[in-house]
This record gives sequence, structure tokens and C-alpha cells, in this order.
Amino acid sequence: MARILVFDSGVGGLSILRALQRCADLQQEPHQWLFCSDNAFFPYGTKKEDELIARVTVVLNALQNQVQPDIIVLACNTASTVALESVRSTLQTPVVGVVPAIKPAAQLSQTRSIGILATPGTVNRPYTQKLIDDFASDCHITRVGSSELVWIAEQYLRTGMVDNTELHRILAPMRDAIAQSKLDTIVLACTHFPLIIEFLSEQLPEIRHWVDSGDAIARRVAWCLQQQEAQPSPPATSPPPNIALFTRLDENVKALERALGYFDLTDIQALNLPPTKH
Repeated sequence: MARILVFDSGVGGLSILRALQRCADLQQEPHQWLFCSDNAFFPYGTKKEDELIARVTVVLNALQNQVQPDIIVLACNTASTVALESVRSTLQTPVVGVVPAIKPAAQLSQTRSIGILATPGTVNRPYTQKLIDDFASDCHITRVGSSELVWIAEQYLRTGMVDNTELHRILAPMRDAIAQSKLDTIVLACTHFPLIIEFLSEQLPEIRHWVDSGDAIARRVAWCLQQQEAQPSPPATSPPPNIALFTRLDENVKALERALGYFDLTDIQALNLPPTKH
């Protein structure tokens, strides 16, 4: 049994956790699911790169010490495109990152017109441009960077409600691209966005392919665990509870309790971070 940790700044990483829990290769034996949200530093998409690298390094080191995962999924496109190399160099635990699924989107698009829906940081980052240059250089690209969409997904998990008027406004460039360049494929380049896919697809019914990284990440995690030389452990009398950790426990976390239950996260804890240096 492996302890699989999914980490994000908010609740978007739950879309990756869902893909992991549904992965056939990971269902062959029980696992303990660990989820951590750095909600005290949310959102990551508006932070400077040096701030993000420092913060993610501190939080992941604290997680390594507190819950001792066998593998960590950095389930945030923003953090992965900025901090993945740095945290891999400092952690003993294997780390799998999440990057915009531009390559599979380019393989799927028949009109060679692709939309990228992400946070402002991810959509304009050189890493994203390199993925476009390497795998979608012959495609017309429409980029939409939205922090508001992240908040919509966050509130949906807490209240079950979505502001469709705001959603309509945010997606206006995609509608223009559908009309002008026959846009047929959209990359969900933020892990929050698959959580509201039903509302996105209602707004843009013309889109044939909505592409995210969840299934690919799940297969990668399964492969990484197979490569590890796991030591046999005595059988447990009952499976350990799955844990949701937060860097700040407050009313917003309490409002998530029902949603966390859908992911079998029944034990809510605070992550103990080292004191901030002044």
C-alpha cells in the first residue's frame, strides 16, 4: 500500500486525485490518499516565481516530514511550470508534476485551432510557449488566462453553485475563436477547471475535445510506484483514513467538508509549517 500525496494551492488538485482514484492500474491494491491545499498562500497563479519556488519548497518539505508520502503529485500547473525542478532537487520523495496537455490536444484537434484555458501566470509562461512550439506550432492558439475562473471552481465545491454570467464573460475569446478559426479543442491547463467541466461545456457546446492532464498523471504515478522497491508491510486490520491537510483551518475549509467526503477524505488536519523567518 502506497501513501499517495496530491498537493495544490487550492482545491483544483482534487481533479487529479479523482483521476488517480479511478485509475485501473492504481486499483489493484489499496492506497492511502493524502491531499494538501496551501490555502494560506492561495492563489498561486498571481504570485511571483521566486515567491512560489520558496513557498512550495517549504510546504513540500513539511509534508515530507509530517505524512511521509511514497510519492507526491504537484497537482498545480502554475507550481509545476515554476518550481518542479527546484523541489525535486531538495526532496527525497519522488515528485510528479502537472503541465498543460498541449501535445495530446494538438493530436486531437482536426481544425488545428486550440484554446488554452489557464491562470494568467501559466498561460503566458515561457514553459507553455515551449510546449506550443514543440507540439502545436501549426495550430492557431487562443489563450485565456483567468484567476476568476479558479475562484468559480473553488466556490462550486463549497456551495454547489456557479455564476454562469461570469463564466459567459470569461469565455468570450473562446467563442470568438470558434466563430473565426473553428476552434474545436480546449486545454484545461489548471487543475481547478475539470471540476466545473459540465458548466464549461454548456457554455461552449461546439468544443469537441476538452483535454486535461488527469489520466496521464495517474498512469505516470502508477508507473513510478511500480518502479519503487516497496518493502512488504504487515497487513492492516483496517485501511488508514485518507487525510486532507490545509495550511490554514478556517470556515472556508469547513465549507469543503461535504465535497472532501466525495473523495473519501475523512480526516481533516492542519499542516504544521516551520516559523516564518523575518
